[in-house]
Order: sequence, then C-alpha cells, then structure tokens
Amino acid sequence: MNQETGVLVTLTHMSNLEPIIIGCKIKGLKQLSTEANTTAKTTYLLVDSLNTFFRARHAAHRGMDMWTKVGFAIHVTMGAVNRAWRISKADHVVFALEGRSWRKDFFKPYKAHRVAARQAKTEIEQEEDALFFEAYDSLVTFLTENANCSTLQCDIAEADDIIARFVNMHPEDNHVIVSSDTDFVQLVSENVKQYNGISNNMITLDGVFDDFGKPVKDKKTGEHKEVHPEWLLFEKCMRGDATDNIFSAYPGVRKKGSKNKVGLLEAFDDRNSKGFNWNNMMLQRWTDHNGEEHRVLDDYERNRVLVDLTAQPEELKEYIDSTMRSQMAPKQNPMVGAKFLKFCGKYELKRIADEAPKYAEWLQKSYVEKDKDVAC
Repeated sequence: MNQETGVLVTLTHMSNLEPIIIGCKIKGLKQLSTEANTTAKTTYLLVDSLNTFFRARHAAHRGMDMWTKVGFAIHVTMGAVNRAWRISKADHVVFALEGRSWRKDFFKPYKAHRVAARQAKTEIEQEEDALFFEAYDSLVTFLTENANCSTLQCDIAEADDIIARFVNMHPEDNHVIVSSDTDFVQLVSENVKQYNGISNNMITLDGVFDDFGKPVKDKKTGEHKEVHPEWLLFEKCMRGDATDNIFSAYPGVRKKGSKNKVGLLEAFDDRNSKGFNWNNMMLQRWTDHNGEEHRVLDDYERNRVLVDLTAQPEELKEYIDSTMRSQMAPKQNPMVGAKFLKFCGKYELKRIADEAPKYAEWLQKSYVEKDKDVAC
C-alpha cells in the first residue's frame, strides 16, 4: 500500500516488459471542473513542466551567470503559462511531472545515451544542473503546497503519458498543452491545441498562429504553417527519434517514392486499406551494422508503442485512469498571492512580482467535482 496515496501498489507483467512495479502519485486531481460551473465545458492548461522549464533554461543568454539563468528559466516558464491562460481563457492549470518511464523497460536503448552525455559534463556544468533542478523542485513544491492548481505525477510514466491520458479522460472538455515538445502535435484535434511557450506559437488543426492570432508562415514555403498530426506521428514511427534514441524502422527511406520504390507518403495514404503500397513498404527487410535482419513492420510497431501517446500498455492506462478517478479533495490553499510574492522574492523575479495579481488568478483557481463521471 502506498502510504501517501492509499493506493495498492501492484506487480504487473506487460508485453515485452520486465516485471515492474506500478505506483502512481496524483496530487489535487480527479474528474473535476471549475468552481463557477459544474456542467459547462472546462478548458484545461496541461503544462509539460520539466520540458518548459529546461527549454527556457537553454533560451537564456550564454553570458548570464547561473543564478540569473535560474531566474530567467522560472520567468519564462511562468510567463508561458500566464500567456496561454489568457489567450485560451482557461479555467484550470494542471502541471504534469515526470516519473521513471516504463519505456526504458520496454526498449532498453530508450534515452540510454543521455546517461553518457550527463557523465561527460564538466564540473561547472554539473553544478549548474544541480542548481537548476533545485530551483525546479522548489517551483514544483510551491505549486503543490501553496497554490491551488494541480500537480500530477506517476512513478513509471512520463509527463507526456500523463497529459495524453488526461485528455483521453476528459473528451468533452478543451485542452491546451503547454510544451515545445513536437511529440504532442499528434494529440492536436478539435478540442486540443498546443502552445509553445518558447516560440509563443499556438498549434491548432487550422495551422500555427502567434500570440496575436496571426498565421505563422512556413520558412520554406512562405505559406501558412499547416499541422498534420496523423502524418507527423507516422513519420516519427518510421524515422525514429534521435533525441530519445529510438531507432529508425527503415533507415534511408524517402518521403516520396520513385517509379520502382514506395515512399513514406504512398505508404501513409494506404494505411487504412493496407493495400499494395503499405505492404510493399512494411514487409521490406534490411540488415543493420551488426548483421541483424529487421522487418520494417516489426520495428514500426515497436516505435509506435514508444512514440504514439495513445499506445501505452493497457495495464498502465487503466492504472493511471483509475488513480485519476480516485477521491482527491480540491485544494483550498489560502493567501496564494502573498505566498507567490514570497516565492518571487526568493528568486528575484521582480517583473513577475510587479504583475503578481495576473499570475495569482490562475494559481489560486481550484477544482470542484463534476456532477457526472466521464466515460473513457
């Protein structure tokens, strides 16, 4: 029994997974809506917390000292949420936190290259990392203990999984995902948008727009930048993702085919009927540098489990969903604005402190339970 949540921790076996312990910790979350209305559609801001914080860090000037970079990262993170809140006229903010990913058990190379990259850092770089993680933890602690927005975490799931399952469990509501991670584009739909707080762009089914609602132009074509979630997901499953150490299902495959060879576009167009073009590509075989033979379809299906945010193992989906439905009282922390000012003082966030009431608006916004549970 998890002492913090009262949830039974179970041992489960997943396909292609080592036995792993599932334990989820959800803070301040259940099937809820805003205080004002228990029947109207709710608009949720779903923040990919670590991504937003560390992307902000890398956007900082190289000439800044470490302490200034920390303040800059917090400023950009909170500013991105604040802008998204106002643009989308949201009702509540959920901060999704990271856990140890189940994907590391499903596919051993997953993000394995990052260990070596961390070990290769200089002493100064490691000190900077430690300072940033300390500041990030401090921000999460403030949001969890002193604000009324929700923080959500699962021991073996990434923030991506949390956000995807949250969307799935709230199909009638609207969602704005705050992240620069292109993996979330696959979730963009009629009721799901993505806000990139670094480029200040809103990604929608109708294309990409800036903070003022003006179309963002594609740098290559000069035309309004379009969004094709299903194609982007298919392409990533085929090409892999070097940032996560996910290998290509078909190295060297071309986007557009030739007279004698099917390309990604032709296979994608044939994905529903599973006709000649689909099978022509998926049944191809190739040999890697170790002499091991691969069938494209097998590697594609492996990548789909890793990349498709709706393709988590069923046991994991069920556990996260049931934990979300568990009884968690809405947070009613008092004096949120005053506590936020104190937090701003700790990190010398003068510009944010000057506009503290705007931030306090969403920091103090709590949940109430909806009248009806959502069927998933």
